[in-house]
Amino acid sequence: MFRALRIAILLAILLVVGVGTWQAKARIADWDVPLRVAVYPIAGDDGPTTRSYVASLTTATYEPIERYVAEEARRYEVRTSFGDPLRIRLAPPVDELPPPPPRDADVLKIMLWSLKLRWWAWRVDTHDGLEPDVQLFVVYHDPERSDVLEHSLGLEKGRIGIVNAFASNAMAEMNNVVIAHELLHTLGASDKYDARTNLPLFPDGYARPDLQPRHPQKFAEIMAGRIPISEAEATMAPSLDATLIGEATAREINWTK
Repeated sequence: MFRALRIAILLAILLVVGVGTWQAKARIADWDVPLRVAVYPIAGDDGPTTRSYVASLTTATYEPIERYVAEEARRYEVRTSFGDPLRIRLAPPVDELPPPPPRDADVLKIMLWSLKLRWWAWRVDTHDGLEPDVQLFVVYHDPERSDVLEHSLGLEKGRIGIVNAFASNAMAEMNNVVIAHELLHTLGASDKYDARTNLPLFPDGYARPDLQPRHPQKFAEIMAGRIPISEAEATMAPSLDATLIGEATAREINWTK
């Protein structure tokens, strides 16, 4: 009985949240006004390198993402009534790590974690200004301490992204690829790579699926994240300049029909 009651309460809460999410999604999907995105930097470790890097961040760090989305939107003839489609603002740092996602696929655990994440995002919100449409929490790590990072994620329901990134100027452009990838997840875009091999899936995971010969490609599809070199090899996109938003992703974020 207690388990059934918990599930019923969770479903009721999710229903209310879902209605609000649907309404916001409908407004955002029109792309008539610029999307407001707030980036919240977080020090993922207590090292001086990470804390110094977080303190050095400015809105300019993320301007390449704004330019990238604007350029790709123009390629699909998407124009808002008020300028570029994306506006990123840097919020003051958050001093608390987000709740970790469950390690298994238990539905109840995932539901609970989703609610905890939304509550946490509301509680630690440091953004001062108009309420953002999307919240991106970027957790920075010292590359000398962590050469492999936990998987980043972007949730369409709640429009919250948790991005793991490196606290390094040399890695800033690659960080922006990951941030843009998770941002598009919050807008409805799906991954376009094989989860077992990390290889881009053909054709949707290819920036230029009609290229002849097919390999090597020169660009990565942003939701695949890697440039296909051959059937069995792909390299990470070093910057947003090496990526494109493919037609399938454009449809998912309502840039095309």
